[in-house]
Amino acid sequence: MTGPVVSFVVPAKAEERYLSSALASVRDQRTDREYELLVVDGDGDATPEIAREYDATVVEQPESGVADGGRTHQRSAIADARHRGAEQAAGDWLAFVDADTAVHPDYVDAMLAFARREDLAAASSRCRLVGPARAKLMEATINHVFPRLDRPILPGFNFFVRREAYDAAGGFPTVPNEDTAFSRRLGRDWATGYHPDVLVRTSARRIASSGLTGTLYHYLRLDYHRLRADY
Repeated sequence: MTGPVVSFVVPAKAEERYLSSALASVRDQRTDREYELLVVDGDGDATPEIAREYDATVVEQPESGVADGGRTHQRSAIADARHRGAEQAAGDWLAFVDADTAVHPDYVDAMLAFARREDLAAASSRCRLVGPARAKLMEATINHVFPRLDRPILPGFNFFVRREAYDAAGGFPTVPNEDTAFSRRLGRDWATGYHPDVLVRTSARRIASSGLTGTLYHYLRLDYHRLRADY
């Protein structure tokens, strides 16, 4: 019996409102390929019960510091969750999807075919942000600016990567804007890109609650700290 080709890793911290939709989209993939679903529980709410309804493996994420050269720091929670899921995953490819993101039913087959055809180690795809109209500016940035960068930024809510490349690049670093940091590091040695079709829907809830200006400030602040950490 062969193992899964793709492992979906979904970090979930206080995501009861969105989680079922994300997991249903993974469960309903139209593919003959074997794949698995891992949910990383970072809160202790109803996440484990919801995950098991969709036959997902639950990975616990205790809140703790991590030793680092004799010092202890608090790891970036989302980076830590993704890495814990990756450690338990058995697939040749890892599909990191956030708990407020729903993937297209053909996601597995489409992303595999695209990555193999273009000889990519990692890929994302065009997205649709679900929320207020002002979210369209950020959606356009992800869909039309990120793919054109010399080393494309692959957003963490939709990050499809070959296991070999993930391990070689060290996984998501525990710094702010960990997906940008990992994308840039991965792109130094591996080819990455964007699937041309709209394959995922993800929530624009931060823009809805903080506005476009507040959201941009939030990510610029995170990116400042990422750069200070030399990523």
